[in-house]
Amino acid sequence: MDLNFSEEQQMLRATTRDLCSANCGADVVRSMENDSIGVPVELWQQMQEIGLLGIMLPPELGGMGLNMLDCAVIYEELGRVLAPGPHFSSAVMSASAIRRGGSEAQRELLRAVGTGEAIIVPAWLEPGGGFGPEGVQLSAVRTPDGYQLNGVKRHVFHAKAAQRLLVLARCAAAPEAIDLFLVEADAPGVAFEQQKSMASDTQYRVMFDDVPAAATQRVGAEHSGWKTWQDAMYDGIILLAAFAAGGAERALEMTVQYSKDREQFGKPIGAFQSLAHYMADAAPVVEGAKILVYEAAWAHATGKDVRRLAPMAKLYACKAFRDVTAMAQQVHGGIGFTLEYDIQLYYRRAKQLQMNWWDSRYLEELIAADVLDRDAARTVPDPFSVPSAGTGIQCRSSSVVSMRRNDA
Repeated sequence: MDLNFSEEQQMLRATTRDLCSANCGADVVRSMENDSIGVPVELWQQMQEIGLLGIMLPPELGGMGLNMLDCAVIYEELGRVLAPGPHFSSAVMSASAIRRGGSEAQRELLRAVGTGEAIIVPAWLEPGGGFGPEGVQLSAVRTPDGYQLNGVKRHVFHAKAAQRLLVLARCAAAPEAIDLFLVEADAPGVAFEQQKSMASDTQYRVMFDDVPAAATQRVGAEHSGWKTWQDAMYDGIILLAAFAAGGAERALEMTVQYSKDREQFGKPIGAFQSLAHYMADAAPVVEGAKILVYEAAWAHATGKDVRRLAPMAKLYACKAFRDVTAMAQQVHGGIGFTLEYDIQLYYRRAKQLQMNWWDSRYLEELIAADVLDRDAARTVPDPFSVPSAGTGIQCRSSSVVSMRRNDA
């Protein structure tokens, strides 16, 4: 892995940082808390103008043609300022899924997503459903005119800002018999109820009551929806890991500066060894998160397998974000929990990010499945073979090799 960023990547970082500095201060983040639409107008317009809404799209669809490492550089900067809005839901997740599985006509819709004229957000999770395919129980029943959708989705980000919803629906009893549908947000039978969250971001519970969907609204071949969605998720979690790493880095910077400015007993509190060690311990955690994110993004950009690296990156970076912001709250003391201080914005979003878009437990299961199933099958020799001289006893437990949770 080459750890030197190209001139183009350095320009992407500088451009994104300048855009965020001018259009996404803490006041913008605060103004979007519990907003019913959740789209910061000036920031969104600037993203449109410089093309940041097309980062996941190829040039033939009007996009920037960036690779995953380019996108990770951008998302690290967005994470530093906690950039609000539907960029991830629409320009990353929906764009990635439709680009992978959509028809030519559906892919053409992505031109409007890339310019910001259209917003498409996923409707994926369901009450008590979990992150695996078994959690998708919203039904898509065949009708003479196509399909009829019935069920409830929750944690649908920026649903009221979207013109279309990308809905995961179950079409048969088999675990992965799932299809993706592009549903008009104002279709008859679709109802919205805003949800409150720890991060005070814009989420909705969306109810589907006999919502019609034509066969042309299905994305991809029949029962291909889960595979398409899972592949898109491996793209998305790398960028969320970059967002978390950027947020952790900025939270540490803010805390270091506070420890220099805040005085107690006649000297800055950062001069006290106990607090200094907190920040010293956090520094390698942040750097480790960034390096792991870069490795996952680099592997994706060079066509390598990311089935382990992508979950590892999100798991570690989100934990780093959560741990660093928890430490930051301790250094700030009680005042850090007040709404007037910015550090609480980072603290609340760190935990929220850790729980969303594949939480820690689900990521651990994905990593464990890859380690136990793939590596064990590839590297562990036959337990009944006679060891050669000097190799020691060779054995394995078949129960360990086959062990994996059903929802992994």
